[in-house]
Amino acid sequence: MHTRIDTTRAHTARIWNYWLGGKDNYPVDRAAGDQIRRLHPGIGDYARADREFLGRSVRHLTADCGIRQFLDVGTGLPSAGNTHEVAQRIAPDVRVAYVDNDPIVLTHAQALLTSTPEGHTAYADADLRDVDAVLAHAAKTLDLSRPVALMLLGVVIFIEDEEESYGIVRRLMDALPAGSHLVLSHTITSAAMPDVDAAVAFWNENGTPRLTQRTPQQVARYFDGLELLAPGVVSCSRWRAEGGPGDGPPAEVAMFGGVGRKP
Repeated sequence: MHTRIDTTRAHTARIWNYWLGGKDNYPVDRAAGDQIRRLHPGIGDYARADREFLGRSVRHLTADCGIRQFLDVGTGLPSAGNTHEVAQRIAPDVRVAYVDNDPIVLTHAQALLTSTPEGHTAYADADLRDVDAVLAHAAKTLDLSRPVALMLLGVVIFIEDEEESYGIVRRLMDALPAGSHLVLSHTITSAAMPDVDAAVAFWNENGTPRLTQRTPQQVARYFDGLELLAPGVVSCSRWRAEGGPGDGPPAEVAMFGGVGRKP
């Protein structure tokens, strides 16, 4: 087993995998996941909402915006509906560079993140904070002179310092050309969802890495300077959700996201 994989302490990637119905987790992850679910029974809903937001945003960018390159940072453990799977169903020539710094993710990604013959996927072991390394790895797979969709789903929550987190996102987007897009989701804090705060507090005492919540307004700031696509920064469950006739909007979850285009 890789020496960096600690199975004695709950880890967010494995808990997320557990909530999504995956099998790449350990008893410590399931125990922590169950405790968080007791504190916040809707936690599984926003794990699924985030995954569905990924699917809808990638489909829109591929089918409607002509994006053929994706840089997915903070990939997490592979599960159904990964970025390359969604995109390559529409355009088999899509290229995807995945980046994560979790060794268990690396192990699974190398085996599972395969591509169509026409396209390409690659995985790099790098930390979001090391922007130069992320971009260097991306440049091995992607043409950074052409538009790229930068995927930051549930990952800047691990950057505790607010200004540092905004600076990282700006540096990444500054390196990408006009026509590139930012897809970002983030756990929020809200007076309407006090049980979320309790669940995050439990996690920060018992799991790794630590999570940081931000308000919807703080999440919207990541898109400063970009053209925010409708409907803006909203609950991931409501971003271009497809409902039947007469259906009301889906329930809000404590994971907000948006998509912005670099002019």
